[in-house]
Amino acid sequence: MIAGHFGLAAAVKAGRPAIPVWTLMLATAWLDVVFVPLYLSGVETIDGEGYGGGVIHADYTHSLVGALVLAALFGAVAAWRLGREAGLVLGGVVFSHWLLDLVVHRADLPILPGNAGDLPTFGFGLWRLPAVSAVVELLMLVIGIGLYWRAAAKRDPKRARVLGLTAALCGVITLGTDLLGV
Repeated sequence: MIAGHFGLAAAVKAGRPAIPVWTLMLATAWLDVVFVPLYLSGVETIDGEGYGGGVIHADYTHSLVGALVLAALFGAVAAWRLGREAGLVLGGVVFSHWLLDLVVHRADLPILPGNAGDLPTFGFGLWRLPAVSAVVELLMLVIGIGLYWRAAAKRDPKRARVLGLTAALCGVITLGTDLLGV
């Protein structure tokens, strides 16, 4: 769902032009950024392969409470550096990752970090339908980049063309590599 996350970040950029785009892109992927060292150290794992083919055991980074904590931390640092409003927006973008993952993941998203209490896990499982999931993700990407492009074109039409085409190309490549399992 990484391309879909980036589509959401692009849409937010359209409405919040003062927030640097790199912070929005980092915010939307923050749960996965923190996941990587935990995955490499064996704390969090993935069973299976391919686009949506795995069950992700990201019991810390992708738990509901863990996502809220990571969003609050990211938002606090952003507020300190970029101002209160940007911090709130960026914290919300971080948490949007969990909400979007809820739609596509199988029931592998715990409530508490480490799945403490062995409570039920959540996920609506759209990844079980890879073609539908890919179309939804592509639509999110196209809509997000379209909103960003339209807003940027009002400020600087020439730059908007380059940025919009670059974002679209990167998004399509990202989705393609996800689908191909690269």
